[in-house]
Amino acid sequence: MNHPVLDQIERTGYPVGVPEPDHYGLDGLGNEVFSGDEIYVLNDEFFLKETLMQESREVLETLGAEEKKA
Repeated sequence: MNHPVLDQIERTGYPVGVPEPDHYGLDGLGNEVFSGDEIYVLNDEFFLKETLMQESREVLETLGAEEKKA
């Protein structure tokens, strides 16, 4: 018999009372993005800022990507 908190964590990945983050989607590189994350948007694609190297950010900015919150 498991403790109810362990059952909750196994079922959802989060303990009781901790809300699951809102899933925004997968970026163009397959990274999971949640509401509130900083992203770059270029055309119909978006990219999670924290996973990009500085050079990648500069390229996206040069190509006209906008920095936004998911």
